[in-house]
Amino acid sequence: MRVEIWSDVVCPWCYIGKRRFEAALARFPHADEVEVVWRSFELDRSAATTGDVDLVGHLAAKYGVSRDEAHAMNERVTRVAAEAGLAFRLDMARRGRTFDAHRLLHLAADRGVQGELKEALLTAYLTQGEPIADPEALTRVAVSVGLDEADAAGVLAGDRYAADVRADEREARELGVGAVPFFVFDRRYSVSGAQPADVLVDALRHAWDERGPVPVPAGAAETVATDACRPTDCDLPAA
Repeated sequence: MRVEIWSDVVCPWCYIGKRRFEAALARFPHADEVEVVWRSFELDRSAATTGDVDLVGHLAAKYGVSRDEAHAMNERVTRVAAEAGLAFRLDMARRGRTFDAHRLLHLAADRGVQGELKEALLTAYLTQGEPIADPEALTRVAVSVGLDEADAAGVLAGDRYAADVRADEREARELGVGAVPFFVFDRRYSVSGAQPADVLVDALRHAWDERGPVPVPAGAAETVATDACRPTDCDLPAA
């Protein structure tokens, strides 16, 4: 059975959703027969390649709230993350365009380490303050999971895998994905948002019991969970 997950590497709810999915998978008796594929989704295509911005101020301006209120929003998602065993440091986050990170994830898929790189990129941005759009930082993260340094640097220096990222994003639009994380189970069931592990276990069981892929209909993601990131929403988390 294949589970495809559309998400972004700067999305706090995507990291929380990843942990909840892993918890669900640990409870699923056929976990060793589940293939997980990470699909590309850029929350903000217009983001700059540098991350030196006042993120709390950015969040406050976006939602028309005070800095204190913006800080409280960050604290809320940090508390939720801690419940999932994640130590977010959103005060250190250095935002930027994630297109190149997604291209590296396609390279990692070809090399058999996509899951490892996804974890490392989320950690780098959300807990370590790495500049997510910086080629040197991305190359370091890629090498840390076993990718060849020259191979990773070569991808970043050109346009390799650009078409693959755009294909993932085009498919997301066709499916009606408006927020991430977005889980598709064997092209039969879809779940939007960082849902509790119980919900994800149920989806795994239903998809397993009705194996035999069918297309997820367009507009399947019209109902969006609260615990999710929408485009341009989640350089830092929404309340």
